Amino acid sequence: MSHDHGHHKDTFITKYIFSIDHKMIAKQYLISGLLMGIVGVVLSLFFRMQIAWPEESFEIFKIFLGEKMAPGGVMRNDIYLALVTIHGTIMVFFVLTAGLSGTFSNLLIPLQIGARDMASGFMNMLSFWMFFISCVVMIVSLFVESGPASAGWTIYPPLSALEEAIPGSGLGMTLWLVSMAIFIASSLMGSLNYIVTVINLRTEGMTMTRLPLTVWAFFITAIIGVISFPVLFSAALLLIFDRSFGTSFYLSDIFIKGEVLHYQGGSPVLFEHLFWFLGHPEVYIVLLPALGITSEIIATNSRKPIFGYRAMIASIIAIAFLSTIVWGHHMFISGMNPFLGSVFTFTTLLIAIPSAVKAFNYITTLWKGNLQLNPAMLFSIGLVSTFISGGLTGIILGDSTLDINVHDTYFVVAHFHLVMGISALYGFFAGVYHWFPRMFGRMMNKTLGYIHFWVTAVCAYGVFFPMHFIGMAGLPRRYYTNSNFPLFDELADTNVLITMFAIVGAAFQLVFFWNFFYSIFKGKKAPMNPWRSNTLEWTAPVEHMHGNWPGEIPAVHRWPYDYSKPGHDEDFVPQTTPMKEGEVELHH
Repeated sequence: MSHDHGHHKDTFITKYIFSIDHKMIAKQYLISGLLMGIVGVVLSLFFRMQIAWPEESFEIFKIFLGEKMAPGGVMRNDIYLALVTIHGTIMVFFVLTAGLSGTFSNLLIPLQIGARDMASGFMNMLSFWMFFISCVVMIVSLFVESGPASAGWTIYPPLSALEEAIPGSGLGMTLWLVSMAIFIASSLMGSLNYIVTVINLRTEGMTMTRLPLTVWAFFITAIIGVISFPVLFSAALLLIFDRSFGTSFYLSDIFIKGEVLHYQGGSPVLFEHLFWFLGHPEVYIVLLPALGITSEIIATNSRKPIFGYRAMIASIIAIAFLSTIVWGHHMFISGMNPFLGSVFTFTTLLIAIPSAVKAFNYITTLWKGNLQLNPAMLFSIGLVSTFISGGLTGIILGDSTLDINVHDTYFVVAHFHLVMGISALYGFFAGVYHWFPRMFGRMMNKTLGYIHFWVTAVCAYGVFFPMHFIGMAGLPRRYYTNSNFPLFDELADTNVLITMFAIVGAAFQLVFFWNFFYSIFKGKKAPMNPWRSNTLEWTAPVEHMHGNWPGEIPAVHRWPYDYSKPGHDEDFVPQTTPMKEGEVELHH
């Protein structure tokens, strides 16, 4: 396909705002995701302060939450729930899903497969702007008169279905649902675009088995999204019907203040099934892109071919398949048939196998490699660490008999924050440090990167490691204070410790923000291929142009992991280098 680029001059609006260039859209997602991240982290610091020092008056609550949410600087108990709800929603959907898939799928898919752009630039732009609108609606819902949504990020009915149930079930909940509906539409448009692009627009010689593992991860992630997001959409739609049109899909036999409500025949457990049918694949929608990014960075910075390329692809596909048949492990205590529980236990424990394949393959790639320990590499190795330590506790939670003891305690919070939250965040940071030169043509400051990594790594474990123990001691999640229960008194100090780590860790994210925004304008100019990498995105010029390559699109002659290959002068052989006489492709 030849594009005529001479026909229009880009204005500020067509270049930076309503851009259809995938690289610009990637930056829009990245910066929106970072801004939403600030909101999500600040909310978490507020509720951590409340749980560490319950009923204390804080000046900062007066400033940010106002007299209504925190009278006299003391957080209201229902506002605690609201902050937990919005924090979870923002981090899972707006920061990790959009920050990873939105940013890196957009940036890397066309560049790494050798395409001029996404299959549909217009749909790509539309998906970003719908994402942006959903962010705005979610932020607005925080400031509603009756209070923000406060039924947890899982918004289980009947709390979320009845306006009179809790203060946050009014307009705040409605806006939450509207925001999510728009977000899902945006996700679906993005995912369909990624799938079509990977299938149809690969350059000459780019077979599926020559795709970088990043592209495989984004491709499979998009497929999971297309399968599971519509189910959440239907769950939300039925919830809107229950709330606004008097149906009872999720409601039955409800009493409020002694009054019998007219709902009959619904079941709140139906909502749980629909929600977790997306909710569990969502964990992998967040995690798989991070794992793909890590594969690329570890191979590049070990100066070695990735170990077990085909096994890595197989494990991505296996994780994708299994993730859609494990949702019941969130519902072991919902009165589920014990036999069905044992089926979900089996499928849940099975998913440990492909996950372990990935972990072992990362470790084997690192083994005896010529390691370049730059910030991106450190965050990738950090991801392998949290993926293993967070994943191990999943074996306990995935077992229906063991789960009963720790369900809805801080043990669960510790598990999923490590395996999904922190791992995905590390993948995100690794990707930013690694592809920053590709996005902005400049280098980030390495020393600040090291400071950012080490403080973040220590604080992340400092926050989530102790949570396992208070969880095993039985401390329930989502309680705004535990001072009413004498048996939890000795856990109060642990909660203070966790909160201190959280505050320090959050403060040091400012180092990253400074490094990021300063380097965009003032960073050292980047060479064309700063990490001496093999993939196609480093063959395109650093100057931004719509269409990625001037002239012909490069053709591909080999897989992306020919690092330190015998018979070559350099320790890397780009994919565009033709094969020599008698040379074999390694991964076959």
